[in-house]
Amino acid sequence: MKLLMSVVAALSLLFTTAAVAESYGKQKVVYHINYDDPKAQAGALRNIQNHINAVGKENLDLRVVMHGHGVSMVLLPEALPSLAKFRQANADQQMQARVDGLKNQGVSFKVCANTLT
Repeated sequence: MKLLMSVVAALSLLFTTAAVAESYGKQKVVYHINYDDPKAQAGALRNIQNHINAVGKENLDLRVVMHGHGVSMVLLPEALPSLAKFRQANADQQMQARVDGLKNQGVSFKVCANTLT
């Protein structure tokens, strides 16, 4: 009986989650990252993944715009000496894997042209 109740509860949760995702409809969202703290950047990427999980990647046109020190999220540490404008380069293997995982789900990453000049 407990097993049956567990299965029913799991199925109920599954259908509820799908219904909630459908109720959101299509969304266009921009996340701005303008800070160089790697923990905060990782937190932003987790929030983006949670957003995708809640709404469904098919319901999102999601972009991440990096400006100012936020570009550090995609800078490799070996590039830092030649880029005096930036204090940190946070594109370690974990950060790269997070960014790649989001890209594979349709998230677009953009860099501010003013920041680069």
